[in-house]
Amino acid sequence: MINKKVANVTEAMQGVKDNMTLMLGGFGLCGIPENAINALVQMNVKGLTCISNNAGVDDFGLGLLLHKRQIKKMISSYVGENDEFERQMLSGELDVELVPQGTLVERCKAAQSGFPAFYTPAGFGTEVAEGKETREFNGKMYVMEKAFEADFAFVKAWKGDVAGNLIFKGTARNFNPAMCGAAKITVAEVEELVPVGTLDPNHIHIPGIFIQRIFQGEVYEKRIEQRTVRQRSN
Repeated sequence: MINKKVANVTEAMQGVKDNMTLMLGGFGLCGIPENAINALVQMNVKGLTCISNNAGVDDFGLGLLLHKRQIKKMISSYVGENDEFERQMLSGELDVELVPQGTLVERCKAAQSGFPAFYTPAGFGTEVAEGKETREFNGKMYVMEKAFEADFAFVKAWKGDVAGNLIFKGTARNFNPAMCGAAKITVAEVEELVPVGTLDPNHIHIPGIFIQRIFQGEVYEKRIEQRTVRQRSN
């Protein structure tokens, strides 16, 4: 049995250096690798290219790296909830590549599957297609999109075993599974780390072959991006 468990987040981050390209799972603040992001802040690595659906909020998630100017380029789909992200993008301080959300997922999946590129109709005739190869299939135009090339992928799962098998919970099954195995090294942090054989094989979402390192996270704030409540009825 291959044991991929590392002792802590510090050990899990070994090999991360300046100017690397990193994938970070999550959607908004849901399912983000909080421990890995906090470690990147403490490590003070610079010049990062980050592939993530969005960049958290001003004081949480990838927003912490933006505040310290650790990110030189964001490849993402959504800017909305992070004022500092928006400010750096509009001022030209931050290089931003906006990617349609479905295309972002598929570029991760292409890397995961070993496909160098694929064609999609999304973005044809817009700025998204500028400088890219286009081709007609059955009377419809498509844009060629390349698979991502990343050094590390950091994902967060609900449960995992020491062999790297993962179970995600709820909306955390967004970008996290697509990023597993899509980089040279995939690091998974989990809320609960269990021995091999504990997880029901029928419930495993990502098999351990896609994971190189796994550790149990220490603290999860699990912030809610937009809290919406209704008044209690009498």
